Order: sequence, then C-alpha cells, then structure tokens
Amino acid sequence: MTTSPVPVPVPAPASAATPATPATPVSTPAPAVRTSAVGSPDARAEAAGGAGTRPAADSAPKRRRRGPRSPRSPLAPRPSVPLTLVTGLVLVYTLLPLVWLFINATKDQKGLLNSFGLWFADDVNLWDNISRTLSYDDGAFVRWLLNTLLYVVAGAGGATVLAVLGGYALAKFAFPGRRAVFAVVLGAVAVPGTALAVPTFLMFSRMGLTNTPWAVIIPSLISPFGLYLMWVFAAEAVPTELLEAARIDGSGELRTFFRIALPLLMPGTVTVLLFSTVATWNNYFLPLIMIKDPEWYPLTLGLNAWNAQAQTAGGEPVFDLVITGSLLTIVPIVAVFLLLQRYWQSGLAAGSVKE
Repeated sequence: MTTSPVPVPVPAPASAATPATPATPVSTPAPAVRTSAVGSPDARAEAAGGAGTRPAADSAPKRRRRGPRSPRSPLAPRPSVPLTLVTGLVLVYTLLPLVWLFINATKDQKGLLNSFGLWFADDVNLWDNISRTLSYDDGAFVRWLLNTLLYVVAGAGGATVLAVLGGYALAKFAFPGRRAVFAVVLGAVAVPGTALAVPTFLMFSRMGLTNTPWAVIIPSLISPFGLYLMWVFAAEAVPTELLEAARIDGSGELRTFFRIALPLLMPGTVTVLLFSTVATWNNYFLPLIMIKDPEWYPLTLGLNAWNAQAQTAGGEPVFDLVITGSLLTIVPIVAVFLLLQRYWQSGLAAGSVKE
C-alpha cells in the first residue's frame, strides 16, 4: 500500500516578510516646574523626577508655607551674651582711667585730695588748671612738649622712612645674605629695648652725645619690628608683576617706588608710623638715662619731676598740674589716631579676597 507524503509547510524567507513598523514612543510632556526657593524640597523633587511621575507628596494636601528664614552668616552672627559681657568689661577697663583723668583734671589741689576720685568736686577748675600748667615754672610744660614733638618727628618719622625703604628692598629684591638679614631682624625683634639701654648709654658717652637730643633721636631711628612689619606687608601688598610691567615701560627704580609701590604701602606705612609715634611719645627709660638737663626733658620726664616735688624738702606739691598735664599729653596721640584712621582701615582687608 503506497502512502503519499504529508506536505510540510516551508516558512517564508526573511526577505519576503513584511517589515514590522517600529513603535513610536509616546512622549509625555514634562510637568511645569513650580517657582520655589533655591534648594527647597519641591525644586529638588521636580529636578530629580524629571519627566517621570510627580512625587507622592504633591498629592497630599498643601500646607501653608512659612516665609523664608533669614540665614545666619558671618556678617550677621547670632549675638553672644558671654562675648558681649567680656567686651563690656574690656571697654570699662579701657575707658575708666581716661574718665578718672578727666574728672580729676577739673579739681584743684584741695578738691583733689578731699573728694571722690570718680566724681566732680564742688567747683570746676579745668581751664584754670590748664592755664596754670602751661605757665608754671616759666612755661616748662610747653618746652617739654616741643622737645617731645622734636623726638617724635625726627625719631619716629625717621624710623618709619627707614622701615619702609628697608622692608620694600628686602621684600622685592634678591641679593646675597638675604636670609642672614632676615635672621638678624627677627633676633632684634626678640631683644627688649631695656636690655640695650645700658650698652647704648656707654657707647654714646664715649662719643660725647649724652645729655643731647641726639641721644634720644638716634636710638629711636632703629625699629626692628617696623622693619619686619613692612617686609611682610610689602611682600603681599605690592605685586611683582606690576613692578616688572613698570620696568618694561622704562620706569626707573625710584620712580617705580614713589609712583607705584608707595601708594600701595600706605596702610603699612601708617601702621608703622603710629607704633613708632606712640613708642617715642611714651618713651621714659631711654631719656631717663641719657638726659640730665631739664631743658631737654620730654613730657614723661618733666611730669615725673613735677610729681617728685612733693617728696623733696621744701618742695611744692602740684598733683593737680601733674594730672592736668597728663590729660594734655594724651590729646595729640588721640588726634593722630583720628587723622590717620582712614589710611589705616583702608588696608586691613588687603589680600583677604582671592580673585
């Protein structure tokens, strides 16, 4: 019996198959981003979700939003009660001697000894005390004031000039022995002035300069701290590229210093001038061992001589004039600080912002 073969279906070739149409992706429009504060939870959630579904928190009932809190910054820190108390104590400690000095300068000799130190007497004699101070002992106070101004202008002014020139040269010029000079300056800063007073006196006595103004002016010209301060300040305040650009344009070293470097060094110069002025104005030990003639006394030695009159036999106590003279002595220092304050404050933030 013959069986006929069962036909097997043959698959159609791939070329004959109808190409499938690719499915077109359905683009879902991204939800509109709501306007909110930078860094708020809504902004971060919508940025993270992108085109996906909105967070489930949006489906919850909306809560009433509070206003933005003012962030604390270093410019507006939270007030500190302990720090405020400490600052108040420092303020009282600083101003109390000045208040005592002013109050007692309004009293005469009798009221000074019979009244409370921090309150006025029955009568106010400030102007009378000032006139008596300026005319007592043939105007010795005025003479001492002029001597002090001479020592400050020549000594402190010269020390400032030398510190600016030396600090600029050490900061912007390379030369052999620069490290040795740096070590010497640091060592000189560490040595107190009183330790050098006796050797200085012996040297000046050999030279015949004691009991003269030069014995006070010449030692005041040396200010190791001022030199070190200007060295550090000039290294940061004066850009080397600016100096090189001036030299390329044909500017000499002196013109470059006076026209470019010196204006940039003004805050440091004023700082050194203030320190030198205060140190020379209040200098007591150096004039004490150098000067014996009252004609060349500074204010510090002159007021001390008036104060010592009560301890000498037959001496007249003039404590009221000593206090009034002390009040007049601090007035020029306060005036110098107020006049030079704008130059000083202009450079306090120099180099604090990096561009």
